[in-house]
This record gives sequence, structure tokens and C-alpha cells, in this order.
Amino acid sequence: MKLKALAVIAALACGAVYAQNIEVRDAWVRASVPGQKATGAFMKIKAKDTVRLVGVASPAAAVAEVHEMKMQGDVMTMRAVSGGLEIAAGKTVELAPGGYHLMLMDLKAPLLKDGSVPLTLVFKDAKGVESRMELKVPVTAMATGMHQH
Repeated sequence: MKLKALAVIAALACGAVYAQNIEVRDAWVRASVPGQKATGAFMKIKAKDTVRLVGVASPAAAVAEVHEMKMQGDVMTMRAVSGGLEIAAGKTVELAPGGYHLMLMDLKAPLLKDGSVPLTLVFKDAKGVESRMELKVPVTAMATGMHQH
């Protein structure tokens, strides 16, 4: 009985420590208008140890994916990132308009400025262990003014 309780405590402690190894800053979701079915979420992610951002979910959208936007010649393309986005140890990866971002698609309702959106980020470490980070992200028209600490 005592060993089982210690195992549960150890598992909870590992989850908490792991979450503390990943830092998310300056997160925001772009406001949408009625009829708009998709929007982006943006943030800065830093990890103590190398991890991959392998998934995202939100009750506000039927589909949520990690995407990359880039120029190929004169054409801007956007696609889901296969295999996840690497967050190298000690480095900050910025999810920003025009680059890597989280795409929220098939929105269930417009996301209104000054509201907030729950997001769940799913990370996988080098050993393949998954962890989740729950966020409540503010909805804004743009990144300006979102750099409050």
C-alpha cells in the first residue's frame, strides 16, 4: 500500500516537474469574425530539455494543428508540421504570423476580442513520453500589447 502511494506521488511529481521544464510566454489567439472558420494561435515556447510539440487541441475548434507558413518562390504555402515541432533545449521557438503557428479550424463560434480560448499543448520528450500543458489564451486582434509579464 505504501509503495503504491509513493508511485502515485512520484508520477505526479514527474508531471509537475516536466511542466515546469516548458515555459510558454506571450500567447495569443487572433480574433475571428462571424463566418470565419479558422484562426491562428501564437506564442513563445522554451524548454529546459529538447521536446517536440506534437499536438494541440481546443474545445473552440473541431480541428487544431501545428502549422508552418513559408514562401516557396512567389507562393505562400501553409501545411501541417508532420512529426511535431522541435523545441531545442534552452532555445525559444516563436510561433508567429508568417511562420510556425497553431491553426484552429472549423471554429465552433467566433473568437471575440478580449475573450479567451482554452488550448492543450501536447509535447513528447526524447524518450517518447507525452505530457500536456493546459493554457487559457487571450483573444486579440494582433500581437501588439500582448507582451505583459
